[in-house]
Amino acid sequence: MAIKLLIVDDSALVRKLLSEMLKQDRDIEIVGTATDPYAAREKIKQLNPDVITLDVEMPRMDGITFLENLMRLRPMPVVMVSSLTQKGADVTLRALELGAIDFVTKPKVDVAGSLANYAEELIAKVKVAASARVSARTAAPRKAAVLQSLTPEQRHSADAVLPASSSKRVLRTTDRIIAIGASTGGTEAIREVLESLPADAPAVVISQHIPAAFSKPFAERMNRCSAMSVCEASDGQYILPGHVYIAPGDQHLLVERDGARYRCRLSNGPPVNRHRPSVDVMFRSVAQNVGPNAVGVILTGMGDDGARGLKEMMEAGAPTVAQDEATSVVWGMPGAAVKLGGAQLVLPLHRVAAEMIQLTADHPNGKLAHG
Repeated sequence: MAIKLLIVDDSALVRKLLSEMLKQDRDIEIVGTATDPYAAREKIKQLNPDVITLDVEMPRMDGITFLENLMRLRPMPVVMVSSLTQKGADVTLRALELGAIDFVTKPKVDVAGSLANYAEELIAKVKVAASARVSARTAAPRKAAVLQSLTPEQRHSADAVLPASSSKRVLRTTDRIIAIGASTGGTEAIREVLESLPADAPAVVISQHIPAAFSKPFAERMNRCSAMSVCEASDGQYILPGHVYIAPGDQHLLVERDGARYRCRLSNGPPVNRHRPSVDVMFRSVAQNVGPNAVGVILTGMGDDGARGLKEMMEAGAPTVAQDEATSVVWGMPGAAVKLGGAQLVLPLHRVAAEMIQLTADHPNGKLAHG
């Protein structure tokens, strides 16, 4: 059965563009459009859509106010349509806090060749939203149907940025590093984890799939809610306990050894698994340079980025954790890691932070004493 979609946007041009792109997929049926939240409210009652795309900035009522009311009165999957500005980033991150599944940026009609890639991303996110868990979790979830439409030659592995290595390094430091990867639903999952970590926790490096304009506001938002010091990572920056380093959007974050210390290294290498930053790239660098002194954690997200890297971390002696299906917005990335055999523990989100601290304190050689 086709996914019933309602498009809510005050711009006639954007409504037309989104409609034309989404009509390309036979699994999506556009049942209606609305110019503002008041019209959207009536259309939702009449048409009972499975998913809505929602503009952030609209007349009469802004998208955030409407989303807040919607999630309280009739929770449903929402994909936000946001502008790539500081204000757009702040509002979109707020929308994800309120329960929106994901977001896309406004389509760029003046950039040659950009609309085909945009359409592919939009279709994928609408499909994932249709099978994702809304924040209220009032209905039984359906299995996520993840779209993987790139051809094999278009889809790079971590080898494109960092070659695999089978050599075992002798570690001259006992410093711990926690590596976290996430995608769809990850901004809120990461917030929940960071809120639970003490100020003196081991250093944390994070790769979250996010646009370049959003990563700094995201880091600032996390810094306000965490006892640790959270920042957007910069190239060459030392990695210190009590600090969290979030990969900049559109750059890979790698962990590099510098004697007995660690540094952040940023790379503009090709996207891996369609993403830059890529979780696989970060996890591989941690496996090679931190080994059993690390803990690997993969949280909610569509696709399979990070699954192979998490297994490489496990094979390097690091304990590995995947978020469970029941608490994931989309069990794509953690599910792929479990299927590949790279996750030693599968835990609900509320237990992840405590387990990370336990593993860094009690299992210095990456050996798990419990399941």
